[in-house]
Amino acid sequence: MTPRREDEMPSERSDADREAARLERERRRMERQAEIEAQAEAARLAEERASEVPELELEPVTVTVPAEPATAEEPAGIRRVARPSVRDLPEVGATAARPDPPRRVPRTRSRRRVGLGVVGVVALVALVVVAYFAYRVYQPFTDDGDGHAVVRVTIPAGSTAGEVGDILAAKGVIDSSFFFGLRTRLDGKRGDLKAGTFTLHRDMSYAAAIDALTKNPPAPVTVRVTIPEGRSIAEAAPLVRSQVTGSYVKAASRSPRTVSGLRAYGAPKGTSTLEGFLFPATYELRPGATAQSLVDQQLAAFRRTFDPLDRKAAHRRGLTDYDILIIASMIEREAQVPKDRALISAVIANRLKQHIPLGIDATLRYRLNNWTKPLRQSELQTDSAFNTRLHQGLPPTPIGSPGLASIKAALSPAKVPYLFYVVKPCGNGAHAFSSTDAQFAKDVAAYNKKRDQLGGKDPSSC
Repeated sequence: MTPRREDEMPSERSDADREAARLERERRRMERQAEIEAQAEAARLAEERASEVPELELEPVTVTVPAEPATAEEPAGIRRVARPSVRDLPEVGATAARPDPPRRVPRTRSRRRVGLGVVGVVALVALVVVAYFAYRVYQPFTDDGDGHAVVRVTIPAGSTAGEVGDILAAKGVIDSSFFFGLRTRLDGKRGDLKAGTFTLHRDMSYAAAIDALTKNPPAPVTVRVTIPEGRSIAEAAPLVRSQVTGSYVKAASRSPRTVSGLRAYGAPKGTSTLEGFLFPATYELRPGATAQSLVDQQLAAFRRTFDPLDRKAAHRRGLTDYDILIIASMIEREAQVPKDRALISAVIANRLKQHIPLGIDATLRYRLNNWTKPLRQSELQTDSAFNTRLHQGLPPTPIGSPGLASIKAALSPAKVPYLFYVVKPCGNGAHAFSSTDAQFAKDVAAYNKKRDQLGGKDPSSC
């Protein structure tokens, strides 16, 4: 192969071409640098938006720059932008102006502004909550309830502040049980609330309600009603007429809610009166209380007194609970001194056992509603199951409300053979007891003699 001559060798590139190539490489490098910085700024902005609004999910931004084929001056695989035309190149010898890089905001300053904003929002919300609670607890525009409807509230003993708040809220005295409890805690009054019955008003402030409930409740205004032992329903009615409203006699008649109670004590089917079940005692009632409320209290007192008693021995003698009440009511009427109760009970038990009529005039007086006047001879012949002179056995119902002592005497009669008794002259209510007709006749003669000496007056007390 013949070597070329020196004049045939290709001439080297001119300085202008080399400078143009250098400028082209520099321009492409700067464009790539700008693109990289733009991608970094876009990623930073996306990260800041994500931190400011956590609930929004931002998709990553990707900037794609198409790659050009590799040239001799640049290794293959380098991504390039479109090549500018020759017209866009700077003149040879001119200095290429580098574009200013995009201005970046320091990340710490941006995050500081976001943090301050969040703190401000939280502080504002906390201030609003505190203000709301303070308004609800201290109620600056709520009065003490004067002028509103009166409400009677009963606070049971041992109630907690929360339970007291529930009671007041249910009655309309306060607005909220929760804020009432919170106010008592803030005021240090949770342990000072009293039990009892209070007269309050609707729509009271918490302060006014707490002030009322930390004072001892006023003594309740009550009416005392006393039912003496032995009195019948008809006798007790005039005693309670001025203290209760409604008819005491009607309230003491059998009602559907008391039928089962009567039958449980052995009352015969068809018994239409609560005679014997209305326990004699002193009861406290509110002014204007109904006769029914008094009857209910008497029935409750009877059950508390009678039910715990041991009645097995009486049941073995063939007596029902109702029979025990009938016998106790007669003992209550006949016995004037305590020691006579068990003796009169023995006379009744002995006569029942021997099938002798009881001959107790108090049963007839109950039928005739005559407790003070002497019985006429015609009245002694009255044909009635309550006339125990003519009819054997017990009367149909009790003749009054016996007390506990007479009930106990009916359950445990004295172990004596007595069949008779009569008022002992000048015995201050005591009786003379006997087991024979002869002795009984002597006791009756002594009674009549003393009565004649007193001009027909009762000789029981001299």
